[in-house]
Amino acid sequence: MKNLLILGASGQLARNTTPVLLRETDLKLTLYLRRAARLHNPDPTRVTLVEGDVLDARALAAAMRGHDVVYANLAGALRRQAEHIVAAMHETCVRRLIFISSVGIYGEVPGERYRSILDPYRDAAAVIEASDLDYTILRPGWFTHDAAVNYQITRKGEPFRGHDVSLNSLSDLIAKLATTPGLHVRESLGVSRADGR
Repeated sequence: MKNLLILGASGQLARNTTPVLLRETDLKLTLYLRRAARLHNPDPTRVTLVEGDVLDARALAAAMRGHDVVYANLAGALRRQAEHIVAAMHETCVRRLIFISSVGIYGEVPGERYRSILDPYRDAAAVIEASDLDYTILRPGWFTHDAAVNYQITRKGEPFRGHDVSLNSLSDLIAKLATTPGLHVRESLGVSRADGR
C-alpha cells in the first residue's frame, strides 16, 4: 500500500479529493495542514492528520518521510512553498509530486491578457519545472460543484480549451496520477470540461 501526503489538506479541492482517494484507491493518506482541528479524520485506519506549515522545513520533511507521492494544494507564498517542497522531497528521497497551479500561467488562455495575480502560480511552477522531480502540474479552470467527471487535458504550449472544470473531475485525475506510475510525469496539464464550457 502506497502512502500519499496531501499538503494544504483543508483546501476546497483537497477536501473533495480525500474521500475520492479513500473510495477509489488503497492509498494511506497523511493530511498536512496548518490547523488540524479544521478537519475530522474520515478513516483513522488509513488517514493521519498532521498539523504543520509547508514553510517549516523541519516539520515538512518529518511529515514527508516514508511517503511515495506528494499532492500539494496550496495558497499564499507559493514560490517559497514550492522551494520548500522540492528541498524536502530531495531530503526524504520522495520523487512523485502532483502540484495544483492555475490556468493562465503561460498565457495559454485565448483572449486573456497578462494578469499579475497569476505571478505566484507561475513562479511556483517554474521552481517545480526546474527540479529533477517526477512532477505533474495541474492548471485547472474555474471550479464547479457539479457531480460530473468530464474533463479534457491540454499540454503546456497548447491553447487552453474551455473555462470550467468540476472538482470531481480534478479529484478523479489526481487519483489516477497518484496511483499510475509514469502517468503525465514532467508535464504541465491544463484541465477543463470536455465539452469546452
